[in-house]
Amino acid sequence: MAESSYYSKGEQMAWDDREIIAQFLCRDEAAIKNTVDKYERYCSSIAYRILGNGEDVRECLNDTWLKLWESIPPTVPEILSAYVGKITRNLAINRYDHLHAGKRCGDSVDQPLEELKECASLAHDNVREEMDRKDLEEAINRYLDGLPSKKRQIFVQRYFYLDEIYQIAEHFHMTESAVKVGLHRMRKSLKIHLQKEGYHI
Repeated sequence: MAESSYYSKGEQMAWDDREIIAQFLCRDEAAIKNTVDKYERYCSSIAYRILGNGEDVRECLNDTWLKLWESIPPTVPEILSAYVGKITRNLAINRYDHLHAGKRCGDSVDQPLEELKECASLAHDNVREEMDRKDLEEAINRYLDGLPSKKRQIFVQRYFYLDEIYQIAEHFHMTESAVKVGLHRMRKSLKIHLQKEGYHI
């Protein structure tokens, strides 16, 4: 999922985010400090959900700031918060994979990705890498854009932020059963959407 998928259509980037991006583009090291000041807590939350360990989270965040510095430019994010969150998530999952190599525990990280195997386009051992391919991201984003806001948020919380079912249920004042049914229906409709987009199933 690309960074644009976490926000409603038409949402504008905050002016201070534009200033931070301009600092990156000018190679002004203040960009890192300003990003840390604004997004450290947000990124820590993402990384901790995946890694669950303070030291691993700190190392992941250090890698995040370095990756930002290396990637902007040439990348110019449309939404800085989502771009930073995506980098943090991917680095945290990579670190998780490294720490748990060869282990499939069915836990809070593996389970959401296992669920996505209902969509045959994602059903292979490289699901994490495939999710990062630009063409597939755009196809998924088009699907998400067509969902009502609440459904889109539920999908992103489960498959981007890797929230547990009970956490989503509490956040949206739903039963866990209703969340599971809703996610199942969205996965089925995503599969159909990907078929129409030309992905072979």
